[in-house]
Amino acid sequence: MSDDDLLDWLRLTRTPGLGPVGLRRLLQALGDPAAALRAPPRAWQPWTGPQAATGHTDRQGADEQARRAFEATLSWQTEDPARRAVLAWGDPAYPALLLQTADPPPLLWLTGDSDWLSRPSVAIVGSRSATPQGLDNARAFARALSQAGLTVVSGLASGIDGAAHEGALEGPASTVAVTGCGPDLVYPSRHRRLAARIAQAGALLTEHPPGTPPLAPHFPKRNRIIAGMALGTLVVEAAPQSGSLITARLALEADREVFAIPGSIHSPQARGCLQLIQQGAQLVTGVQDLLDALPRHALATTAPRPAPHAPPAAPEQDPLLRALGHDPISLDELADRCGWPADALQARLLDLELEGRVARLPGGQLQRLART
Repeated sequence: MSDDDLLDWLRLTRTPGLGPVGLRRLLQALGDPAAALRAPPRAWQPWTGPQAATGHTDRQGADEQARRAFEATLSWQTEDPARRAVLAWGDPAYPALLLQTADPPPLLWLTGDSDWLSRPSVAIVGSRSATPQGLDNARAFARALSQAGLTVVSGLASGIDGAAHEGALEGPASTVAVTGCGPDLVYPSRHRRLAARIAQAGALLTEHPPGTPPLAPHFPKRNRIIAGMALGTLVVEAAPQSGSLITARLALEADREVFAIPGSIHSPQARGCLQLIQQGAQLVTGVQDLLDALPRHALATTAPRPAPHAPPAAPEQDPLLRALGHDPISLDELADRCGWPADALQARLLDLELEGRVARLPGGQLQRLART
């Protein structure tokens, strides 16, 4: 968009009392932002109510905010004009599925290739404090979805989000990261390299202008973008009060599919997924379950799909892995269960850890990792 258009959008979106619903009605009635800003207050009131109409006449503070955001955006775009842009509702690159939701952001700051925003996509979300098995599951599902031609959308958070982005980057359909801060910042900072890879091979997206810090209220709002862009949302791991459950609820409200990977009844990180399944989310144990549930037209892609009937893995013969089971277990419980001497048990556990088949959890517990 032109600089003048950008400034008009920023001024309009910062009008006191004018929320997204009122803004949509106002633009439907009056046209583009420039025309709306030129219109007298009485032209606003039927569409937005008296509070916004009053705000229209008292613009000094809002215009100052808009000017700061405008200057910060121009400076940000200048550093890489080919890969940085601002998308408004009328922009052809604006995510089409997101526009169909109740509360799409009027403006999105994009870093990367806008083509990824129009590709069929699946959201993958989950706990920041994920288990090793959860991280492996997120990475494996994301990689398989990307190989099947579905772009993976997530929130760049620690834990499941980061693993999902990494897995998706290993396939051809890449990934989109939706952040809760300005496009010039990366949160958490440990994901700087991951964000740089996403900017080159996929896209970073935010509704916040440059310089906006990662404040706590931004993240629940960010979740509506993640859910709104995708055909469905997969929850890999989630505690009962997890923000991932907010994303799942928003996906349902947008009439999208919700999927959940079941976990141990003894794992706190599985309880949110089990709760979702009880409430009607689709249980998935492999990526084909998810692909079979999505609209067929969304899977019309030249990217290879996983084999629909992969041969089952050979039964696990290792007696220590059988003794571990699939739930977290303490070392003492494992010793009682298998009856091995302590030195032999520790040596074999070390081998299994190095092979990526067993992980040590906080609190000294052990967990078997499924081979993905």
